[in-house]
Amino acid sequence: MNNTSNSMYSTFKKVKANHVALSPLSFLPRAANLFPNKDAVVYGDRKYSWSECYNRCRSLASAISKLGVSTGDTVSVIAANTPEMVEAHYGIAMAGAVLNSINVRLDADTIAYILDHSEAKILITDTGFSPSVKEAIKKIENKKLIIIDIVDMQAEGDKTTLGTMNYEELLLTGDTNFKWSLPDDEWNALSLNYTSGTSGKPKGVVYHHRGSYLMTMGTICDWQLPMHPSYLYTVPLFHCNGWGHAWTMTALGGKIVCCRQVSASAIYEAIQHHKVTHFGGAPIILGMIINASESERKPMDQTVEIMTAGAPPPAAILEGIENLGFNVTHVYGLTETYGHTVMCFWQEEWSGSDFSQRATIKARQGVAMTATESARVVDLKTREDVPKDGKTIGEIVLQGNTIMKGYLKNPEATSEAFEGGWFKSGDLAVMHETGYIEIKDRLKDIIISGGENISSVEIEGILHKHPAVSIAAVIAKPDEKWGEVPCAFVELKKEKSITEEELMDFCRKNLAGFKRPKQIVFCEIPKTATGKLQKFELRKQIQ
Repeated sequence: MNNTSNSMYSTFKKVKANHVALSPLSFLPRAANLFPNKDAVVYGDRKYSWSECYNRCRSLASAISKLGVSTGDTVSVIAANTPEMVEAHYGIAMAGAVLNSINVRLDADTIAYILDHSEAKILITDTGFSPSVKEAIKKIENKKLIIIDIVDMQAEGDKTTLGTMNYEELLLTGDTNFKWSLPDDEWNALSLNYTSGTSGKPKGVVYHHRGSYLMTMGTICDWQLPMHPSYLYTVPLFHCNGWGHAWTMTALGGKIVCCRQVSASAIYEAIQHHKVTHFGGAPIILGMIINASESERKPMDQTVEIMTAGAPPPAAILEGIENLGFNVTHVYGLTETYGHTVMCFWQEEWSGSDFSQRATIKARQGVAMTATESARVVDLKTREDVPKDGKTIGEIVLQGNTIMKGYLKNPEATSEAFEGGWFKSGDLAVMHETGYIEIKDRLKDIIISGGENISSVEIEGILHKHPAVSIAAVIAKPDEKWGEVPCAFVELKKEKSITEEELMDFCRKNLAGFKRPKQIVFCEIPKTATGKLQKFELRKQIQ
């Protein structure tokens, strides 16, 4: 029944006493007040308590305000997972500005495009990335851009400074008692994240305060997080704002362990030294841990919880990682959904099944998370729900408060993404009888061979079962007879070898004839900074 304007309940008004804008900024003063001396951020020999972190964030807000930044302005950051990047997630918004964290591996042309498109007023940049940033600055139209350097002794290579002062000098110009406030409207922009831009120019995805707050609270609930976890930041903070986990750890008074170079040895060292209990990462991180040498591995006293997202982790990798003492939770999301939006919630009745069956279930993306209103799989033509048969492929569509505001300066793309009242993900999946979603492919990655739809993810999962295979990526290869056929690119584990014919024989035993790769290429597979496989680069090799 619809509400009517003359309802007796409609007389109530929103006032300051009963309506406060939802924003993750509110977590920081609470953490500083409740846990002033607890470790907040640690990085090498640097360590800040929650009270110190709060003061540094207020100093940052004050300092950039003095430089002319005001409500709605963009402040860009190019940095690794260091304390400065964590502080940027608070200090910039405290000044009313919008944080634009930029992928550190982008080329100079793309960086320049983002700086101009976002109309950035300030660029805070790590000198470890000076070569590409220096070239980008030459190309930008905004010659009034203020540049601040982060000087990190752990950075390698050219450390040329590009700005008028460094980050610590900037903080000294700020006031630790800076009077900031929550946004007047929780719909206000909080951050700006650009898509990977694998085709054409990257799109600027705008997040609002409300969505980030709800994402934080939903993650605590869905991942069943305790108070004061020790969280290793292996997810790049420039990627979906590090899945919002910096805000989540603040709400819980946790310890954020920063990591500049992610490696198996760095992960094991952090687990032992900082008693890490949680971290997130792409499936490539799982493979990194499994393939660690004996000298890199260290004994673990605690089960470490891993949240993984990206391509579905093959069952073989899940089995291997859990045998080492890690517990994996699989999630799914996009830049447009603030990161994870669907999770494979574990049901107790599944625990008694054999591991191969459990791993198969864990590789599914799952059901809508608490902060996601709804997740469906719909027919590509009718847009009606597909049957729950685990076979019929459709597109994942989403609805909820953790969906982006839209694409910056791109109303056409925004309208297209929200057509029909749902966000169209572009990901193909099936719906199981249990109501759990399982991704089969990106819409652009599905292989149509002789009229049959072939999931590249399924073939990759089989290839990953071979003990010599570290990473596999399958794409469509043009074929005169069938239109297109599967072509596999395979990266082998260290000190492992196998011939194409041997791997073909393995596929014959595990895949239907039309699904088998017709060609296998052994190589190092190109990846993004977040561990996603760059299939568009592989396609260039077979065109």
